[in-house]
Amino acid sequence: MRDGPDAGQWSQRRPFINAAELRADLANGPTIATNTRFKYSNHGYGLVGVAIEAITGEPYTEWIGREIIKASGLHETTPDGPIAPGIPFARGHSSKHPLGRRVVIPGENATNAVAAATGFVSSAGDLACFFASLQPAAKKSVLSVASRREMNRRQWKEEHSSLARWYGLGTICGTLADWDWCGHSGGFPGTITRTVSVPAQGLTVSVLTNAADGLSHAWLDGVLHILRTHALRGAPSRKAASWTGRWWSLWGALDLVPVNGRVLVANPSLPNPMLDASEIDVAGKRAGASHGRVVLAGGYMSHGEPARLVFDARGKPAQFWLGGTCYLPEAKVAKELTQRYGA
Repeated sequence: MRDGPDAGQWSQRRPFINAAELRADLANGPTIATNTRFKYSNHGYGLVGVAIEAITGEPYTEWIGREIIKASGLHETTPDGPIAPGIPFARGHSSKHPLGRRVVIPGENATNAVAAATGFVSSAGDLACFFASLQPAAKKSVLSVASRREMNRRQWKEEHSSLARWYGLGTICGTLADWDWCGHSGGFPGTITRTVSVPAQGLTVSVLTNAADGLSHAWLDGVLHILRTHALRGAPSRKAASWTGRWWSLWGALDLVPVNGRVLVANPSLPNPMLDASEIDVAGKRAGASHGRVVLAGGYMSHGEPARLVFDARGKPAQFWLGGTCYLPEAKVAKELTQRYGA
């Protein structure tokens, strides 16, 4: 079973279960035949914590704190709540509906017998360091290279999902474009998180959100798409380097991303900001502006049209023109809209 016959702890309707309650739930037996398909279980991870206590003869939180957290060099991680006074702590929030506003979820409570599944309180930095240490090529880790290879091996495919993902030994694995990644997601009342490592690129990304409807999964994919674009296209040329920043109009924002000798026009509102990005070839600078031309764009966009970045008297970018549309800094567009339509 995933969370037992009464999973009210995830809606804060009851405390997290103790060891006796965990054993009672598990005594009911599995809900499906074993080794037939992938099925995640918080109770299963809770059982691992109970097994650690039985083998080591000490509380799970003490053992994991010494043998994993401290041994991994983590300084902003604790195995279960509540955290010590004075430590900065981002509290969770509900979704905006049905109240029409978000409510604060304290999130300080202990998770008791399922601490091994959901007890950890950490930071994005510590999570990135820890997941990086789980990769086979990591120079320092609490696990052997053989264990890390097995941990990152794709064991079970998540069949009932449109996303091609697999579960390893405590890891979720998949591929974004041509980047293979491995990591895990996390959830607690009022928070949604996701951390992944991309071994071939030697990078790890962690996105933590403190809202029940936080888009950590979509945002992390977006980050990987941005990083992948830079890895494929390379650093900006000298001519293209000044074409940067976020530019606004009545229709929203766009981002200029210089790569090699081109400038990509990215859409920050998309899960993949680089999707179908228009490309500007930069020609040079004259008369207070850098000039270019859109050499690749969709059929509904400004393919073939001029583009220019206009500088003010101090040499700072003040306007971006894409075809016949002028984009301005956020503050100027906000002032323009307020004057035209009121506050």
